[in-house]
Amino acid sequence: MTELTKEQQIEFEAAAFRRLVAHLRERTDVQNIDLMNLAGFCRNCLSNWYREAAEENGVPVTKDQSREIVYGMPYDEWKNIHQNEA
Repeated sequence: MTELTKEQQIEFEAAAFRRLVAHLRERTDVQNIDLMNLAGFCRNCLSNWYREAAEENGVPVTKDQSREIVYGMPYDEWKNIHQNEA
């Protein structure tokens, strides 16, 4: 494997994150409970990890802000449109 610079690694990780978020936005048929049961994480976990990373770097991000980044819209709006009864 080619040795990556730290900047390349960060760039590629960011690209993978963006692709994962785009995929989850497209797959609204997959419920968070299904993700949690199968993979051990869900969209809310991903938004929490984003918020925690921002805060570790001194950037305050609210729970609502981080969820909107992952969901592509306010969380309550996403729930009303896409979330099924558990």
